[in-house]
Amino acid sequence: ETPAPAPVPVDPVRPGVHLDLDDRSARVDLWERVRNGFAMSDIDSELVRDRERWYASRPDYVARMTDRGSRYLFYIVEELDKRGMPTELALLPFIESAYNPQAMSVARASGMWQFIPSTGRDFALKQNLFRDDRRDVLASTRAALDYLKKLYGMFGDWHLALAAYNWGEGSVQRAIAKNQRDGLPTDYLSLRMPAETQGYVPKLQAVKNIIARPADFNLRLPELMNHPYFLSVPIEHDIDVAVAVQLAGLPIDEFQSLNPQMNRPVILAAGTPQLLLPYDNANRFVRELPRHRGPLASWTAWVAPRTMKTAEAAHNVGMSEEGLREVNHIPARMLIKSGSTLLVPRASSLLTNVSSTVADNASLALAPDVPPLRRVALKAGRHETVASVAKRYRVSATQVAQWNDVNTTAKFAPGQSVVVFVAQTPKKPRSGSRVGPRGQTAHAAEMKNTSPRAVARPPSASRSVKSAPTRKHVRSGHP
Repeated sequence: ETPAPAPVPVDPVRPGVHLDLDDRSARVDLWERVRNGFAMSDIDSELVRDRERWYASRPDYVARMTDRGSRYLFYIVEELDKRGMPTELALLPFIESAYNPQAMSVARASGMWQFIPSTGRDFALKQNLFRDDRRDVLASTRAALDYLKKLYGMFGDWHLALAAYNWGEGSVQRAIAKNQRDGLPTDYLSLRMPAETQGYVPKLQAVKNIIARPADFNLRLPELMNHPYFLSVPIEHDIDVAVAVQLAGLPIDEFQSLNPQMNRPVILAAGTPQLLLPYDNANRFVRELPRHRGPLASWTAWVAPRTMKTAEAAHNVGMSEEGLREVNHIPARMLIKSGSTLLVPRASSLLTNVSSTVADNASLALAPDVPPLRRVALKAGRHETVASVAKRYRVSATQVAQWNDVNTTAKFAPGQSVVVFVAQTPKKPRSGSRVGPRGQTAHAAEMKNTSPRAVARPPSASRSVKSAPTRKHVRSGHP
């Protein structure tokens, strides 16, 4: 490939400002800047005391948390200053994710700001085969601050805005309305909320108190100066994660802490137009990129033109079936549905980048590789149950229940129409058909009992892995 042009690393907050780490302003204590930006009213309660004791008794945990946060704190404080928002919000990732941008809750909330899939999509955070912007440091921070500013505009109070961030704005509005009907105050401490939301602002208050007066809790904060930890380096070509790590000269775990949104071993320039790298590594990347010989990317994206078996897809892209299934996490006995995007080796002659349409919308949809199903309707006999029908036709009780709109423990009344779906089998020659009563074939005898009123939902044969289940509000997964 033609050597890539040298990019220019910039501060993503102030791209037009020359970065001078020896400037006097860069030597200011960043923690002091955070303290000076505190603007929320304080609360004092036993819940605050409880969380203070919890953190104070775990100095190693606090050290790990603040060390992780040191990578991102300057950027977030700068963004808050630009928006005129209180710097207490820079502490929110401490209680949401312990400042871990790769955190994933049991409810599928992801990233340092813990966005659930649906809220992430509401704030333009792409979630696809190649990346999850809920983990992207810049994109998720932009989305979180947009969301918090919107909530503050709705409630006019930062404590209520934070409650809504955790519990959902609709839930907080209903709690306020109930207190208004009952003639009660509508401030944060007066609302009836789940225990998690009741403890949410006290937890933030405890962290605020520790940042304000760490010595009072026998804790030490890492030294932080008032300058960026990372720079933004633009990329114009698809590049393997391994190649980017090599050019930047930093450990893979450090690279992933700044670029945690990647889902695959290749970075698509159309979807991720910049990398975040520490100051020295950004400058090394800029020097080494033009000197690199050979392809920057060994992987690319391939879109299935039709529904096909994995063996056929593997043949089309020059891979083994086992290799294709492994790299794309495809279980055995599954079909690849038309329009699905697969990660495949990139031909050495391929110079074009993956398009923005694929980079932004790539998904993988699978369907079971099973014979076609046919509908069989029958009349229930005496003592017929979902379980007995399932056993007779070698299907699950759950399937029989779904097809007949009943629960798995249901009993059928004698003569009731019951529907099942069974594998389609080739028709046998008429001469070989098994004859039932009065000279009918077994199939005809069976279909004679089909009720014209029998209604069933066809089984769902598709399985999509495009997105995860969602929940209605952001839930903090940390104490």
